[in-house]
Amino acid sequence: MTPTLVRHRPRTASPTPAEACARARDWAEIQERMLVPLYEAVYSRLEVGSRTRLLGLGCGSGLALLIAASRGASVTGVDTDRERLALAKERMTPSDASTPRAGAPDVGLVDGEVRDAAGAAGSPYNMITAFQPIGCAAGDTEGLGPALEEAVELGERGSAVVLTGWGPPERCATAGVLRVAERMRGSGWRPARRDDLEDVASKAGLKPDGSGRVACPFGYAGLDSAVRGLLSTGLYSAAVRATDLAQVRKEMAEALHPYVRGDGTVWMPNVFRYLITRTP
Repeated sequence: MTPTLVRHRPRTASPTPAEACARARDWAEIQERMLVPLYEAVYSRLEVGSRTRLLGLGCGSGLALLIAASRGASVTGVDTDRERLALAKERMTPSDASTPRAGAPDVGLVDGEVRDAAGAAGSPYNMITAFQPIGCAAGDTEGLGPALEEAVELGERGSAVVLTGWGPPERCATAGVLRVAERMRGSGWRPARRDDLEDVASKAGLKPDGSGRVACPFGYAGLDSAVRGLLSTGLYSAAVRATDLAQVRKEMAEALHPYVRGDGTVWMPNVFRYLITRTP
């Protein structure tokens, strides 16, 4: 089924639309794939398949949705990033959109808030994912809370809700590169804490039902690719506003230098966490 992009409210235009589109493309083509081991580990553990009706919070350009759909799941993604959502629609539209594939899973993309996804799947969701890792930016745990509260209302009782986050800084080589953002803007970055995911779950009234850690190394073809990929995460946006893009890129390249290998590629080992919870 060809995905439809539903817009529920007007959005203030970005002051730099060309740059926003470029960053979204860098996310989709460079950075997003780094988290595939995390997506696969979660889907395998929860046996995602044809009976799964998945709601993806902050779905971005849709790679996690695409993987779930390839397992037979019906998926709905919601995000407020218009540029990434446009790429998700492009990615999930069949090459011949005029000829729907028999048995193809339902796909929906919602441009707006979580509550706008009500009814998009036809039935209550039985799995909710928040694959945007939390635990490295001040306020990201608090920001996820309201979205979770709305999402829980759209799910069946006992539905799986998956939260993800960065692992301990000592096991995430990228943590040192992310400190560039903190150094250049004075506040905002912080190391991941052991109980970040559990704290979010507790505040949302979710019951823990298992957890795990997954190795997600960040590998890039070269320094330029690494800088572009990391900039696309949005974690350096405040630093860019506080200084300028050229200076941020220079500082990032210097921080990345220890991870450049002999062939010019960049390799940074990382560990991410996931927490499986259940709706009450």
